[in-house]
Amino acid sequence: MGVQISELVSYYINDISNTLDVSFRIFDDEEEHIRIDEISLSEVETFGYKLKDKIDVDLFDDYDDEEEENGIFQRYEEEMSYSEIKTFLNQYYLIYPDYLPNSELF
Repeated sequence: MGVQISELVSYYINDISNTLDVSFRIFDDEEEHIRIDEISLSEVETFGYKLKDKIDVDLFDDYDDEEEENGIFQRYEEEMSYSEIKTFLNQYYLIYPDYLPNSELF
C-alpha cells in the first residue's frame, strides 16, 4: 500500500537548486520526528504536477471584498497547494519507496 503522509510541515520551491524542499511526517512517525527531502522539480512535473504555478500565490492580488473579509480566497489557495503536494508525495513514495527519507528528531 505504501506510506501515507499524515502532515506536510513545510514546503518551499528552491529556484537555485530547482527542487521542491519538503518536510513532513508519515502516520508511523512520532510527533517529535520529521522527514526532510529535496525532490527535483522535473521529477514533480514527470508525475503531472505543476506545483510552481500553484504555490506562487500573491496574497495581495485584487479579489472580491467579500472573499477578503471571509479569508476564503487565501484559505482555498493554501489548502489546494498542501493537498496537491501531499498527493504528489504519496504517489512519489509509492513508486519509489527507497527514496523515503529517514525520520529525524525535530
